[in-house]
Amino acid sequence: MRLSLTGLAALLGVAVWTPAAQAQQGNDAGTGTPDRTYPLSVESSPRPEARAIRTNETIVIDGRPDEAAWRDAEIITDFIQSVPSTGMPGTENTVVRVLYDENRLYISAVCYESDMSGIIVPSIVQDFETHDSDMFGVTIDTYLDRRNAFMFLVNPGGALKDGQVYDNSRNYNIPWEGVIDMKVALTDSAWTVEMAIPFTTLRFDPTVEVQDWGFQFSRRIRRKSEDTYWAPLARRELIHRMSRAGTIRGFRGMRPGRNLSVKPYGVGSAASGSLEATGAASTGFDGGFDVKYGITSRLTADATFRTDFSQVEVDQERVNLTRFSLFFPEKRDFFLENAGTFTFGDVSERNIRMGSSLRDFTLFHSRTIGLDGRGLPIPILGGGRVTGQAGGWNLGLMNMQTQARDSTIGPENFTVARIRRNVGGNADVGAIFVNRQATDGAGSFNRSFGVDANIPITANLILNSYLAAVADTSSTGDHWAGRLSVAWRDRVWDASAFYKQVGDAFAPSVGYVRRAGVRHTYATLGAHPTPAVGGILEVNPYAEISRMTDLTGVLVTRDLAAGLGVDFENGSKFTSSYTDRFELLDRQFVLRRDASGVPTVVVPAAAYDFGEFTASYQSNAGKPFSGKLEVTRGGYFSGDRTSLGLGALWRVNRHLAFDLFADRNTIALPDTTIAADVYGGRVNVALSTRLITSAFVQYNGVTDEMFSNVRINFIHAPLSDIFLVYTERRNWATKDRIDHLLSLKVTHLLAF
Repeated sequence: MRLSLTGLAALLGVAVWTPAAQAQQGNDAGTGTPDRTYPLSVESSPRPEARAIRTNETIVIDGRPDEAAWRDAEIITDFIQSVPSTGMPGTENTVVRVLYDENRLYISAVCYESDMSGIIVPSIVQDFETHDSDMFGVTIDTYLDRRNAFMFLVNPGGALKDGQVYDNSRNYNIPWEGVIDMKVALTDSAWTVEMAIPFTTLRFDPTVEVQDWGFQFSRRIRRKSEDTYWAPLARRELIHRMSRAGTIRGFRGMRPGRNLSVKPYGVGSAASGSLEATGAASTGFDGGFDVKYGITSRLTADATFRTDFSQVEVDQERVNLTRFSLFFPEKRDFFLENAGTFTFGDVSERNIRMGSSLRDFTLFHSRTIGLDGRGLPIPILGGGRVTGQAGGWNLGLMNMQTQARDSTIGPENFTVARIRRNVGGNADVGAIFVNRQATDGAGSFNRSFGVDANIPITANLILNSYLAAVADTSSTGDHWAGRLSVAWRDRVWDASAFYKQVGDAFAPSVGYVRRAGVRHTYATLGAHPTPAVGGILEVNPYAEISRMTDLTGVLVTRDLAAGLGVDFENGSKFTSSYTDRFELLDRQFVLRRDASGVPTVVVPAAAYDFGEFTASYQSNAGKPFSGKLEVTRGGYFSGDRTSLGLGALWRVNRHLAFDLFADRNTIALPDTTIAADVYGGRVNVALSTRLITSAFVQYNGVTDEMFSNVRINFIHAPLSDIFLVYTERRNWATKDRIDHLLSLKVTHLLAF
């Protein structure tokens, strides 16, 4: 009854609009604009424009844009497909309007539907998975620099995903959260959205009397695997490609506000073992706060005192069958926010296979602050961060102070400074400095320096490069690293190549380096034709070669690979590849150790040649039940390896979902066979967009340990939460509890 009353109210609201507006809002699916020739050329089509209309009337945010003020707003429609039929009109009509007053920006959208029963809403959880859901989105470039923007995405269930995007789609900051009032409603023929975004959430220059802002609007119709945009985009380009955005002109008289907020927190906890920051069992209460202040319209300061991350979900267990350490991503919101500002390393361009990424090298990895090598907590006293723009420079400065955890881990100070400057178009050059310093009087330090450049030479060709060095108090050897890479992508072909050298003593302790002491050369060539047969959206055949030598020129690793990827119109994917591999081990490789650390399974030092085949299939994730299967079979140094990965996701409805996974690895060596397995599952329960529960359980067969994590999150006010979290680790054989953490955390945002 509630939905039907909401739909009736929305329908009555739509009916009060003027006849002329109604005529332009009908769901004349796929008709397009008469004076346009379809398909449109993304490259040559002019970017659309509209006028910003100011209102003095009250807009009630209820998801039904039925106020009289909406009649005065300029109509934004005629969305164009990027997929599946690039350049063609959207098959369902979308009508957007924009208003503003001195304090807020208002956006409404009417997403017409010829089949309301076909709307797909798999989840109402904040920061929902947009690829699997129907969606309306907007990005707003308040400085019209065609590089950076605020992003707001919403699905028909009322879930919101917001973030910041940088460098014309190269980096984004999804953990950023802005204060926004948003509601969704359903009618018999559309789902409708109303947003009110305070100007204190959006940063802009208040000294400019009349302003033009960059805007992009998008609509995803998941059952058709259709993406449409106000400003046309090419296949695989996304809403945050701001260089192709449209423009809304004529904003004036907005009040930016003070831009000051304080978020205090209190947490009560009971912990034991390694999950307690001091390593001993304890119970108690703690508190702290975060502060955010707009120094200028383009520069923001953040401060944190007695930083707490007890609400963060535990890492997913992974099996490491390589000789190198695994890269684990950052999950803590304070460090994730504005993380793109500090990015330096093996950056990769979107939709281009580049042979390396930040998971191979990054000079600054915030996970090294407040966590040890096993991912266990080290207490953080506090710190601060300044990010934004000043004098034409993009700036980032962070300083964090940790406390001693025990006799082996003392207090340390971490500093990172990053500057970049845009150089015409979307090119940028920059520099970074990172320092890790013991503050217990020992005097030990590790410092990193770097310069980098990202230069689009043409619309299809981009160059990325960096040079970095490390200085510390102990190591000797080659402390330098550098890379030069080029990448190309057009409508048919994609290619990239790079040369990278990493010194044997290049070890930034606040970064991550997968492999040091090598010279690495890489090249690849691929194609991405779009055959209109068999429901295929795109085919991606490719070949690549990766070659590493040591610093004297001796070959240590060589991979020759060929593969094929197929993207289907329904969202499913198939990939396969074969790799011929050479490995030279100059020392034995330990695969297993006993409880006392003594090696029990080793791969001897020698030269090895072997091949490996991998295939995977991901079904349509927009369906209630979806799955993934990945199989790897081939050689493994002196033996053989068989790996099987399974994933199953059952979305019972938008409120309940079950996610299961299993990874089984069997390695047969000449004298033994070992298994390395990980199993787990997650249950997500969303009673509303404000009350979310998740339970995560995983078993690691290598360590014979069971991990569990239960998390309840109640959003009691905008950007204000109550978290109840329980985390535990047990020995599976003995059922003994190794460690645990139970915490209740309350935060509340105070905006001034």
